[in-house]
Amino acid sequence: MMNDVNATHLTEMKNQYSENLHDFSTLEIIKVMNQEDKKVAFVVENALPQIGAAIDAISDTLECGGRLFYIGAGTSGRLGVLDASECPPTFGVPGTLVNGLIAGGEQAIRFPIENAEDDDEAGAEEVSTKLTSNDILVGIASSGRTPYVLGAIKKAKELGIPTIGISCNVGSELCRISDYPIELPVGPEVVTGSTRLKAGTAQKMVLNMITTAVMIKQGKIYRNLMVNVQATNEKLRQRSISIIQDITGADEETAKEMNLKANGDTRVAILMILYGVDEKYAVQIINENNGHFPRSVQALDKSK
Repeated sequence: MMNDVNATHLTEMKNQYSENLHDFSTLEIIKVMNQEDKKVAFVVENALPQIGAAIDAISDTLECGGRLFYIGAGTSGRLGVLDASECPPTFGVPGTLVNGLIAGGEQAIRFPIENAEDDDEAGAEEVSTKLTSNDILVGIASSGRTPYVLGAIKKAKELGIPTIGISCNVGSELCRISDYPIELPVGPEVVTGSTRLKAGTAQKMVLNMITTAVMIKQGKIYRNLMVNVQATNEKLRQRSISIIQDITGADEETAKEMNLKANGDTRVAILMILYGVDEKYAVQIINENNGHFPRSVQALDKSK
Protein backbone atom coordinates (compact mmCIF):
# COMPACT_ATOMS: atom_id res chain seq x y z
CA MET A 1 0.00 0.00 0.00
CA MET A 2 1.28 3.48 -0.83
CA ASN A 3 2.30 5.49 2.24
CA ASP A 4 0.99 9.02 2.88
CA VAL A 5 4.22 10.64 1.71
CA ASN A 6 4.03 8.87 -1.65
CA ALA A 7 0.32 9.68 -1.96
CA THR A 8 0.96 13.36 -1.27
CA HIS A 9 3.87 13.37 -3.71
CA LEU A 10 1.75 11.85 -6.45
CA THR A 11 -1.02 14.39 -5.89
CA GLU A 12 1.47 17.23 -6.08
CA MET A 13 3.07 15.64 -9.12
CA LYS A 14 -0.31 15.38 -10.84
CA ASN A 15 -1.11 19.03 -10.09
CA GLN A 16 2.31 20.26 -11.09
CA TYR A 17 2.53 18.28 -14.30
CA SER A 18 -1.15 18.03 -15.19
CA GLU A 19 -0.38 19.13 -18.74
CA ASN A 20 2.66 16.88 -19.09
CA LEU A 21 1.44 13.39 -18.24
CA HIS A 22 3.28 12.20 -21.33
CA ASP A 23 6.52 12.84 -19.43
CA PHE A 24 5.56 10.40 -16.66
CA SER A 25 6.79 6.82 -16.56
CA THR A 26 4.23 4.06 -16.96
CA LEU A 27 4.28 3.35 -13.23
CA GLU A 28 3.86 7.03 -12.38
CA ILE A 29 0.85 7.32 -14.70
CA ILE A 30 -1.01 4.37 -13.22
CA LYS A 31 -0.12 5.38 -9.65
CA VAL A 32 -1.73 8.77 -10.25
CA MET A 33 -4.78 7.03 -11.73
CA ASN A 34 -4.97 4.57 -8.85
CA GLN A 35 -4.75 7.39 -6.32
CA GLU A 36 -7.67 9.14 -7.99
CA ASP A 37 -9.69 5.91 -8.26
CA LYS A 38 -9.43 5.42 -4.48
CA LYS A 39 -11.61 8.49 -4.03
CA VAL A 40 -14.54 6.98 -5.91
CA ALA A 41 -15.66 4.50 -3.24
CA PHE A 42 -15.82 7.27 -0.63
CA VAL A 43 -17.90 9.44 -2.95
CA VAL A 44 -20.32 6.54 -3.49
CA GLU A 45 -20.40 5.87 0.25
CA ASN A 46 -21.52 9.43 0.91
CA ALA A 47 -24.37 8.93 -1.55
CA LEU A 48 -25.66 5.66 -0.02
CA PRO A 49 -28.82 7.24 1.48
CA GLN A 50 -29.72 8.66 -1.95
CA ILE A 51 -28.95 5.34 -3.64
CA GLY A 52 -31.03 3.44 -1.07
CA ALA A 53 -34.06 5.67 -1.63
CA ALA A 54 -33.78 5.12 -5.39
CA ILE A 55 -33.50 1.35 -4.94
CA ASP A 56 -36.66 1.24 -2.82
CA ALA A 57 -38.54 3.23 -5.46
CA ILE A 58 -37.36 0.87 -8.22
CA SER A 59 -38.21 -2.22 -6.18
CA ASP A 60 -41.72 -0.90 -5.50
CA THR A 61 -42.17 -0.24 -9.24
CA LEU A 62 -41.09 -3.75 -10.21
CA GLU A 63 -43.24 -5.26 -7.45
CA CYS A 64 -46.26 -3.60 -9.08
CA GLY A 65 -45.42 -5.00 -12.52
CA GLY A 66 -43.48 -2.02 -13.88
CA ARG A 67 -40.11 -1.92 -15.64
CA LEU A 68 -36.79 -0.19 -15.06
CA PHE A 69 -35.26 1.98 -17.79
CA TYR A 70 -31.80 3.54 -17.89
CA ILE A 71 -31.12 6.39 -20.29
CA GLY A 72 -27.84 8.12 -21.07
CA ALA A 73 -25.39 9.22 -23.74
CA GLY A 74 -21.84 8.08 -24.46
CA THR A 75 -20.17 6.26 -21.57
CA SER A 76 -23.15 6.82 -19.29
CA GLY A 77 -25.50 5.28 -21.84
CA ARG A 78 -23.21 2.32 -22.47
CA LEU A 79 -23.00 1.59 -18.76
CA GLY A 80 -26.80 1.58 -18.54
CA VAL A 81 -27.06 -0.80 -21.50
CA LEU A 82 -24.38 -3.04 -19.95
CA ASP A 83 -26.13 -3.26 -16.61
CA ALA A 84 -29.49 -3.99 -18.23
CA SER A 85 -28.06 -6.69 -20.50
CA GLU A 86 -26.50 -8.54 -17.57
CA CYS A 87 -29.74 -8.89 -15.62
CA PRO A 88 -31.38 -11.78 -17.55
CA PRO A 89 -28.46 -14.25 -17.28
CA THR A 90 -27.61 -13.25 -13.72
CA PHE A 91 -31.07 -13.03 -12.19
CA GLY A 92 -33.21 -15.05 -14.59
CA VAL A 93 -35.53 -12.13 -15.37
CA PRO A 94 -37.10 -11.31 -18.75
CA GLY A 95 -35.03 -9.13 -21.06
CA THR A 96 -37.82 -6.56 -20.98
CA LEU A 97 -37.65 -5.95 -17.21
CA VAL A 98 -34.46 -3.83 -17.15
CA ASN A 99 -33.79 -1.75 -20.25
CA GLY A 100 -30.98 0.48 -21.46
CA LEU A 101 -31.56 3.41 -23.82
CA ILE A 102 -28.62 5.27 -25.36
CA ALA A 103 -28.45 8.43 -27.44
CA GLY A 104 -27.91 7.45 -31.07
CA GLY A 105 -29.45 4.00 -30.67
CA GLU A 106 -27.76 0.61 -30.69
CA GLN A 107 -25.01 1.73 -33.09
CA ALA A 108 -23.82 4.14 -30.38
CA ILE A 109 -22.97 1.22 -28.11
CA ARG A 110 -19.91 0.48 -30.26
CA PHE A 111 -19.38 3.67 -32.23
CA PRO A 112 -19.34 7.26 -30.95
CA ILE A 113 -22.28 9.38 -32.08
CA GLU A 114 -21.41 12.37 -29.96
CA ASN A 115 -23.92 14.89 -31.33
CA ALA A 116 -26.81 12.58 -30.41
CA GLU A 117 -26.51 13.68 -26.78
CA ASP A 118 -27.59 17.22 -27.70
CA ASP A 119 -31.03 16.10 -28.93
CA ASP A 120 -33.44 16.66 -26.05
CA GLU A 121 -36.42 15.87 -28.28
CA ALA A 122 -34.99 12.42 -29.05
CA GLY A 123 -34.77 11.71 -25.30
CA ALA A 124 -38.37 12.81 -24.82
CA GLU A 125 -39.45 10.65 -27.76
CA GLU A 126 -37.80 7.58 -26.24
CA VAL A 127 -39.88 8.05 -23.11
CA SER A 128 -43.11 8.76 -24.99
CA THR A 129 -42.85 5.65 -27.14
CA LYS A 130 -41.24 3.11 -24.79
CA LEU A 131 -42.33 3.83 -21.21
CA THR A 132 -45.67 3.86 -19.41
CA SER A 133 -46.72 5.43 -16.12
CA ASN A 134 -46.11 2.02 -14.49
CA ASP A 135 -42.36 2.22 -15.20
CA ILE A 136 -39.42 4.09 -13.63
CA LEU A 137 -36.63 5.99 -15.39
CA VAL A 138 -32.99 6.43 -14.36
CA GLY A 139 -31.20 9.26 -16.16
CA ILE A 140 -27.39 8.94 -16.15
CA ALA A 141 -25.23 11.94 -17.06
CA SER A 142 -21.80 12.73 -15.64
CA SER A 143 -22.24 16.46 -16.19
CA GLY A 144 -25.87 16.43 -15.10
CA ARG A 145 -26.80 18.63 -18.04
CA THR A 146 -26.89 16.33 -21.09
CA PRO A 147 -29.88 17.53 -23.21
CA TYR A 148 -30.86 14.01 -24.36
CA VAL A 149 -31.16 12.86 -20.74
CA LEU A 150 -32.83 16.04 -19.50
CA GLY A 151 -35.41 15.81 -22.29
CA ALA A 152 -36.21 12.26 -21.22
CA ILE A 153 -36.53 13.12 -17.54
CA LYS A 154 -38.78 16.12 -18.24
CA LYS A 155 -41.06 14.04 -20.46
CA ALA A 156 -41.19 11.30 -17.83
CA LYS A 157 -42.31 13.82 -15.22
CA GLU A 158 -45.04 15.06 -17.57
CA LEU A 159 -46.29 11.49 -17.89
CA GLY A 160 -46.18 10.79 -14.15
CA ILE A 161 -43.24 8.39 -14.40
CA PRO A 162 -40.93 8.36 -11.33
CA THR A 163 -37.43 9.58 -12.11
CA ILE A 164 -33.93 9.04 -10.74
CA GLY A 165 -30.97 11.19 -11.75
CA ILE A 166 -27.34 10.08 -11.45
CA SER A 167 -24.84 12.92 -11.88
CA CYS A 168 -21.16 13.35 -11.02
CA ASN A 169 -21.71 17.00 -10.09
CA VAL A 170 -23.47 18.63 -7.15
CA GLY A 171 -26.51 20.80 -7.83
CA SER A 172 -26.88 19.75 -11.46
CA GLU A 173 -30.09 20.31 -13.40
CA LEU A 174 -30.54 16.55 -13.74
CA CYS A 175 -30.59 16.03 -10.00
CA ARG A 176 -32.64 19.18 -9.44
CA ILE A 177 -35.51 17.92 -11.61
CA SER A 178 -35.35 14.22 -10.65
CA ASP A 179 -37.51 12.70 -7.93
CA TYR A 180 -34.57 10.74 -6.56
CA PRO A 181 -31.24 12.53 -7.14
CA ILE A 182 -27.93 10.69 -6.74
CA GLU A 183 -24.91 13.00 -6.67
CA LEU A 184 -21.40 11.59 -7.14
CA PRO A 185 -18.90 14.49 -7.13
CA VAL A 186 -15.75 12.57 -8.06
CA GLY A 187 -13.79 15.69 -9.01
CA PRO A 188 -11.52 16.37 -12.01
CA GLU A 189 -10.34 13.44 -14.09
CA VAL A 190 -6.67 12.56 -14.62
CA VAL A 191 -7.30 13.24 -18.29
CA THR A 192 -9.42 16.37 -18.14
CA GLY A 193 -12.99 15.78 -19.25
CA SER A 194 -12.61 12.03 -19.79
CA THR A 195 -15.67 10.90 -17.85
CA ARG A 196 -15.02 7.26 -18.75
CA LEU A 197 -12.57 7.34 -15.81
CA LYS A 198 -13.68 8.18 -12.24
CA ALA A 199 -17.15 9.27 -13.30
CA GLY A 200 -17.70 6.04 -15.22
CA THR A 201 -16.38 3.98 -12.32
CA ALA A 202 -18.71 5.73 -9.86
CA GLN A 203 -21.70 5.22 -12.14
CA LYS A 204 -20.87 1.53 -12.62
CA MET A 205 -20.63 1.03 -8.86
CA VAL A 206 -24.05 2.62 -8.36
CA LEU A 207 -25.67 0.62 -11.15
CA ASN A 208 -24.21 -2.56 -9.63
CA MET A 209 -25.83 -1.61 -6.33
CA ILE A 210 -29.16 -0.74 -7.91
CA THR A 211 -29.82 -3.96 -9.81
CA THR A 212 -28.20 -6.26 -7.26
CA ALA A 213 -30.13 -4.81 -4.31
CA VAL A 214 -33.37 -4.63 -6.29
CA MET A 215 -33.06 -8.26 -7.38
CA ILE A 216 -32.30 -9.36 -3.83
CA LYS A 217 -35.47 -7.56 -2.69
CA GLN A 218 -37.38 -9.23 -5.54
CA GLY A 219 -36.30 -12.67 -4.29
CA LYS A 220 -33.96 -13.51 -7.16
CA ILE A 221 -31.13 -14.32 -4.73
CA TYR A 222 -31.22 -16.90 -1.92
CA ARG A 223 -28.63 -16.44 0.81
CA ASN A 224 -25.94 -14.99 -1.46
CA LEU A 225 -26.51 -17.44 -4.32
CA MET A 226 -27.85 -16.80 -7.84
CA VAL A 227 -30.69 -19.32 -7.70
CA ASN A 228 -32.30 -17.69 -10.75
CA VAL A 229 -29.19 -18.04 -12.93
CA GLN A 230 -29.95 -19.06 -16.52
CA ALA A 231 -27.75 -22.05 -17.34
CA THR A 232 -27.08 -21.16 -20.97
CA ASN A 233 -23.57 -22.61 -21.18
CA GLU A 234 -21.47 -25.29 -19.52
CA LYS A 235 -19.97 -22.95 -16.93
CA LEU A 236 -23.40 -21.78 -15.82
CA ARG A 237 -24.81 -25.32 -15.87
CA GLN A 238 -22.04 -26.37 -13.49
CA ARG A 239 -22.73 -23.33 -11.34
CA SER A 240 -26.39 -24.36 -11.12
CA ILE A 241 -25.37 -27.82 -9.92
CA SER A 242 -23.02 -26.27 -7.34
CA ILE A 243 -25.79 -24.00 -6.06
CA ILE A 244 -28.17 -26.95 -5.68
CA GLN A 245 -25.51 -28.88 -3.76
CA ASP A 246 -24.63 -25.91 -1.59
CA ILE A 247 -28.21 -25.29 -0.48
CA THR A 248 -29.45 -28.88 -0.22
CA GLY A 249 -26.31 -30.83 0.69
CA ALA A 250 -27.05 -33.29 -2.12
CA ASP A 251 -24.25 -35.09 -3.91
CA GLU A 252 -23.38 -34.09 -7.48
CA GLU A 253 -25.18 -37.02 -9.09
CA THR A 254 -28.43 -36.26 -7.25
CA ALA A 255 -28.14 -32.56 -8.01
CA LYS A 256 -27.72 -33.26 -11.72
CA GLU A 257 -30.61 -35.73 -11.76
CA MET A 258 -33.01 -33.36 -10.01
CA ASN A 259 -31.92 -30.42 -12.11
CA LEU A 260 -32.75 -32.45 -15.20
CA LYS A 261 -36.18 -33.32 -13.79
CA ALA A 262 -36.67 -29.61 -13.03
CA ASN A 263 -35.96 -28.75 -16.68
CA GLY A 264 -32.88 -26.81 -15.64
CA ASP A 265 -34.69 -24.56 -13.15
CA THR A 266 -32.32 -24.42 -10.17
CA ARG A 267 -35.06 -23.19 -7.83
CA VAL A 268 -37.39 -26.04 -8.69
CA ALA A 269 -34.64 -28.63 -8.21
CA ILE A 270 -33.81 -27.19 -4.79
CA LEU A 271 -37.43 -27.35 -3.61
CA MET A 272 -37.82 -30.90 -4.95
CA ILE A 273 -34.80 -32.06 -2.95
CA LEU A 274 -35.44 -30.11 0.24
CA TYR A 275 -39.17 -30.82 0.56
CA GLY A 276 -39.66 -34.04 -1.43
CA VAL A 277 -42.22 -32.43 -3.74
CA ASP A 278 -42.59 -33.07 -7.45
CA GLU A 279 -41.66 -30.66 -10.21
CA LYS A 280 -45.25 -29.52 -10.82
CA TYR A 281 -45.88 -28.60 -7.18
CA ALA A 282 -42.53 -26.81 -6.84
CA VAL A 283 -43.36 -24.67 -9.89
CA GLN A 284 -46.81 -23.95 -8.45
CA ILE A 285 -45.34 -22.72 -5.14
CA ILE A 286 -42.85 -20.47 -6.93
CA ASN A 287 -45.61 -19.01 -9.13
CA GLU A 288 -47.87 -18.44 -6.14
CA ASN A 289 -45.09 -16.36 -4.62
CA ASN A 290 -44.52 -14.35 -7.82
CA GLY A 291 -41.11 -15.94 -8.40
CA HIS A 292 -39.80 -14.80 -4.99
CA PHE A 293 -37.69 -17.78 -4.00
CA PRO A 294 -37.10 -17.03 -0.27
CA ARG A 295 -40.88 -16.61 0.16
CA SER A 296 -41.39 -19.92 -1.66
CA VAL A 297 -39.08 -21.61 0.84
CA GLN A 298 -40.93 -19.97 3.74
CA ALA A 299 -44.28 -21.13 2.35
CA LEU A 300 -43.10 -24.74 2.19
CA ASP A 301 -41.61 -24.47 5.67
CA LYS A 302 -44.99 -23.39 7.02
CA SER A 303 -46.80 -26.21 5.23
CA LYS A 304 -44.64 -28.89 6.84
